[in-house]
Amino acid sequence: MSYQAPIKDMLFVMQDLAGIGQVAALPGFEDYDLDTAQAVLEESARFCQDIVAPLNWEGDRNPSAFKDGQVTTTPGFQQAYRQFIEGGWQGVIHPTEYGGQGLPKLIATACTEMLHASSLSFALCPMLTDGAIEALLTAASDELRQKYAPQLISGQWTGTMNLTEPQAGSDLAAVR
Repeated sequence: MSYQAPIKDMLFVMQDLAGIGQVAALPGFEDYDLDTAQAVLEESARFCQDIVAPLNWEGDRNPSAFKDGQVTTTPGFQQAYRQFIEGGWQGVIHPTEYGGQGLPKLIATACTEMLHASSLSFALCPMLTDGAIEALLTAASDELRQKYAPQLISGQWTGTMNLTEPQAGSDLAAVR
């Protein structure tokens, strides 16, 4: 099954409902008008439709596995991830001071939606990495941000889930 990104609908929401013109009037976001949003969304759609979506069927047939101390990933995932990081997609929403692109959340969210819709199993790694980046940017010291954020944003490193509950630790079954 193929994936077709709903760019027209996303642009409608950005322009007529969310007010991208007002976002572009904010300091630091002056370059992010509807034309820029359209260009970013079209490139994201191309990547998600042509590179990521075809991985779904392969992921079902040949899932990643851990056997005899070796991890084997779904064929095509490594190449797609390499293209993902080379395209700067991990850093779309993150600050430029750490190597991100600093796009407004309004545009970045549409890119994330496309990635998740085209292949959730592929999108999990970038999604968890975003969580680790956000935890660093929100709560870490400047020293830790400088040490870890650029490598995570560049895609050189990946992140994992940030989960803990006072009564459960990281035991998901015990979370209330």
